[in-house]
Formats: sequence, structure tokens, C-alpha cells
Amino acid sequence: MDIYDILFWVLSAIAVSCALGVILSRNPVNSVMFLILTFFAISGHYILMNAQFLAIVNVIVYAGAIMVLFLFVIMLMNLNADVEPQKGQLVQLAGVISGGVLFLVVLAGIKSARPVTIDKAASDIGLITNLGKVLFTKYVLPFEISSVLFLSAMIGAIVIGKKEDAKPIAPRDEEL
Repeated sequence: MDIYDILFWVLSAIAVSCALGVILSRNPVNSVMFLILTFFAISGHYILMNAQFLAIVNVIVYAGAIMVLFLFVIMLMNLNADVEPQKGQLVQLAGVISGGVLFLVVLAGIKSARPVTIDKAASDIGLITNLGKVLFTKYVLPFEISSVLFLSAMIGAIVIGKKEDAKPIAPRDEEL
């Protein structure tokens, strides 16, 4: 067993235990913190697969921006036991049934899984330099078209969000 196998199992244990913490935690802020740790463990898996770009994007977008948004929403909602609606027996039964079905699907997937062999010659697939070379050679036209679309969407959002200047109303002749 080499160091990569040990790192894989440690990161997997962290990801699964933090994911369970998301589900089992009663405090929503703690659930978000467990989800952030889960995202970091998944980013570690991306690094082990030599996909540094996906790891960085996962940390920046999910663990950074989206989790901060979740925390703001949870804190602004000010959830406590007084205002939370009580769950009925039917909702709890539906949750148990759907969780059981999901568990069976996961078990079937694990049973039919085969080990994956990674080709050592293709170990540089996920590197950022290779992604940049492909984006700016083979996919340069779609890349530039999408950048123009993003630019026009940003300009549109600024125009829509901009307040119109209030024009002063000139007094009528009768008022003078």
C-alpha cells in the first residue's frame, strides 16, 4: 500500500464522515460547515486524480462562494425551534422510504462496480496547461463566443440594476 492509497482512504473517510455530519446535524450552521469540509475532501480526491483545475474550481466556487451564500441565508432566516414547522408522520415515512431506496441503489452500484485502472501515460489529462492549450486551439471560437455572451450578460445586469436618475419635475405654469 503506497502513500496515494493511504491518502485516498483518509480523504474518503473524511468525506463520508462529514457528509454524515451534514445529514445528522441539527444545527444548520454546523451542517454548512460539515459540507465545506466535505468539499475540501473531494478536492483532495481531485488532486489525487491529477485534476488540479477541478480541485481549485471546487474550492473557489463551492466551498467559497456558494457556502458563504448558504451561511448568509441560514443566518438571515434565523431558524430556531419556535418557528420551524413540525413534520408529520407521512413526511417522516416518505423520508425513510426514499432513504431506503437510495441506500439500495448505492448498494447495487457498489456491487456492480469494477476496479478502474489508470493509464500512466494519460496522467497529465487534468492539468491546467493542457486545458488551456485545448481551449485556445481546438475550442477557441466557442470560448470567444461564450466570453462575449458573458460580457453582454454582465452589461445587461448592470443596465437592469442601475437606478434611473430622477428627473426634476418642472413646475407648471399654473403653480407659478
